[in-house]
Amino acid sequence: MDRGGITIGENTLIAPNVSITTINHDLNPQKRDVTTCQPVKIGANVWIGIGAIILPGITIGDGAIIGAGSVVTKDVAPNAIVVGNPARQVQTVD
Repeated sequence: MDRGGITIGENTLIAPNVSITTINHDLNPQKRDVTTCQPVKIGANVWIGIGAIILPGITIGDGAIIGAGSVVTKDVAPNAIVVGNPARQVQTVD
């Protein structure tokens, strides 16, 4: 679902069943038939674990790790390790 654009940096690893989406719908039910798009930017040397979900408008910094099954709802800092639903930072890469 790349209508908004997806940028992926060099040496980034993306496991199976990862969803990266740039499309969303309005919260107002009368406007829900209109889609909005926001780009997703994934830095270099990122590792995205199996089954992770990256929502529209997210930026993932260089060297970050996204844990398996995580739902990324906010930007991820460079070298951060995030896990969970919603994904939260648990440590940084040394």
